[in-house]
Amino acid sequence: MYDKTKTDTTSITNTAHNKKPVKQAPVSVLVPCYRCKATIDEAIASAAAQTLPPAEVLMVEDGSNDGTLEALHRVAASYPEGWIKVIALPNNGGPSRARNIAWQHARQPYVAFLDSDDTWAPRKLELQMAALEVDPSIALISHRMVISPRGKTIPAPQGSTHTRTIGRSRMLFHNPFPTASVVLRRDLPFRFDENVWYSEDYLLWSQILFSGHRCAKLNQLLAIWNARAPGQHGLSDNFTAIHSARCLMRRRLMREGFINPVEYLFARTVGAFARIKRIWRFKRKNGRAFRASAPQPSVK
Repeated sequence: MYDKTKTDTTSITNTAHNKKPVKQAPVSVLVPCYRCKATIDEAIASAAAQTLPPAEVLMVEDGSNDGTLEALHRVAASYPEGWIKVIALPNNGGPSRARNIAWQHARQPYVAFLDSDDTWAPRKLELQMAALEVDPSIALISHRMVISPRGKTIPAPQGSTHTRTIGRSRMLFHNPFPTASVVLRRDLPFRFDENVWYSEDYLLWSQILFSGHRCAKLNQLLAIWNARAPGQHGLSDNFTAIHSARCLMRRRLMREGFINPVEYLFARTVGAFARIKRIWRFKRKNGRAFRASAPQPSVK
């Protein structure tokens, strides 16, 4: 439960950024870092700029071997001592292992996830912790995200903030919880599967929800996926691998008793149609781009 009295007694002095002492959220932020020298400053700055900043940030350097580790230590040194912990891994093991190791070192009752190329809106943690204070039975809470060009300001929350519980049927067909939007209880008995590199977050959220824990989502846009520069790619860009991983995930959820055979077959059918639709849209989009770029016949 979010204990407001306990939080009010804890503060940090961000002398490196000329800020007055501020209250902290009982949250450990877990940041997997792989070859992220160009983006990590902005990601961590968005965590530090929270109206209710997290109590600690754990950055896990995942065997980048390109100077990322030195960049993480530089970032950590620019904030109050002890607020950021840098954990260096000897080799690349993927985001699941990096997040799990950070999770092991987390000291706060809640953990939040921030990828090294994403950014948070200033009121993200304030609004999420307020919702958890109102309803402490929520085990996982997320919010809306959007893809946006790097450097674009996230709009301030619009209207009143509402929390909606996510049910089984919605979780069966797609992932309603973007990783950088999630705050969850540190003591939940699940972790990322370190052998899964695609949709590993979807698998974890599914295990939490289908095991009976309450999961909810705020109606506000509180973080962005920063659009990649031309030519840059990440794991989330491999749609074929993601589709295959989700098929395996649903089969595993059925085998382990999280969903029943009817739910599995229904989700598999809907997933197949969704893949066909995505392929059709991709071909249509690229077909238009090809026609637009093709040389036009000259007119005499």
